[in-house]
Amino acid sequence: MQPETLSTVKDSAVLVGLITLEQRERQAREFMEELSFLAETAGISPKKTFLQKIEYPNPNTFVGPGKLDEIRAFIIEKEIDTVIFDDELSPKQIRNIGRELRVQILDRTNLILSIFAQRAHTASAKTQVELATLQYMLPRLSRLWGHLDRQRGGGITSRGMGEKQIEADQRIIRERIALLKKQLKDIDRQMATQRKNRGKLVRVALVGYTNVGKSTLMNLMSKSEVFAENKLFATLDTTVRKVIIDNLPFLLTDTVGFIRKLPTHLIESFKSTLDEVREADLLLHVVDISHPAFEEQMAVVNNTLKEILPGEKPTIVIFNKIDAFTYTPKEEDDLSPPTRENIPLNDLKKTYMSRLHANCIFISATEKSNIDELRTLLYQKVKEIHVERYPYNDFLFQKFDVE
Repeated sequence: MQPETLSTVKDSAVLVGLITLEQRERQAREFMEELSFLAETAGISPKKTFLQKIEYPNPNTFVGPGKLDEIRAFIIEKEIDTVIFDDELSPKQIRNIGRELRVQILDRTNLILSIFAQRAHTASAKTQVELATLQYMLPRLSRLWGHLDRQRGGGITSRGMGEKQIEADQRIIRERIALLKKQLKDIDRQMATQRKNRGKLVRVALVGYTNVGKSTLMNLMSKSEVFAENKLFATLDTTVRKVIIDNLPFLLTDTVGFIRKLPTHLIESFKSTLDEVREADLLLHVVDISHPAFEEQMAVVNNTLKEILPGEKPTIVIFNKIDAFTYTPKEEDDLSPPTRENIPLNDLKKTYMSRLHANCIFISATEKSNIDELRTLLYQKVKEIHVERYPYNDFLFQKFDVE
């Protein structure tokens, strides 16, 4: 028997999540919708969603025994291949759940890693994905060789074949992790040199939640052909393009999207990619305003940026997909306070968004709505940064600031 790898993911799955004291039902259902989208992106077909109300995750099996029996009955009846859990499982939980259900067990982290593996194309991205995958696998090796039982003999406990194999695998993985970290240091140096060789151009980075339209906007602004698709993590490799607006050149970078419940080691593995964000002069935070939970997605991005950035950077918030924005008007006799779903876009703009002043704009990248206004705003911000940094190097603007 060989250990399971991410490439052995089967076609059908059930999804499992929790409603807890810290994760209310509305939020839990949103997470499960996102998990379903992740599964489809990985090529898996979700057949059913199981949600359990519980104070906190069961330390042994994540869900309670009764819910686990219900899941087992369904996967036997429908011949399901895989069960995907919305949170990262401990090695103990994976081992116990696998013993009970006898199908492939994935958690959110494992699923994201499988998508990363499919999407990585450059040597840098492949190295970062392999490192993150091995760091995830290292503490979970015991489940892979659990079929090799512990052996005893002569009244003295001896190490069985399973334990010997685990130790050997751990040594191999640790050596591989050390090698990959060394390779990433070399990649970091190469990328740092490339950034230095880009000259004095202002650097602008697209950031945002996954699948908010960053790559579509990148193609629109730079007239390039960056891969864009209505799937999570369509872009994994960092792309840098030179953009010129009214003879003002700058560098525009498309970065990997963020997502909720992204483990810290996954962020650390993508240090090379995130360095483009750290060294950017201006951030374009792209938001899918048509998404029901766009404000929570904004918070995820902002919190992640706080983790990786030494301080605040100039930021323009780009509310994208205004063409897909919808709302449900309240009925006349409904006296309850309005929610985000009841507010039309024009009224929404008058809320906290109005306090962003000139640092936000509403567009549709697919419909090319307000793109000229975005170009004008971007030109102004890039010019301000350039003039502040190079006050004696204003020859660029002498060509087009004349009426």
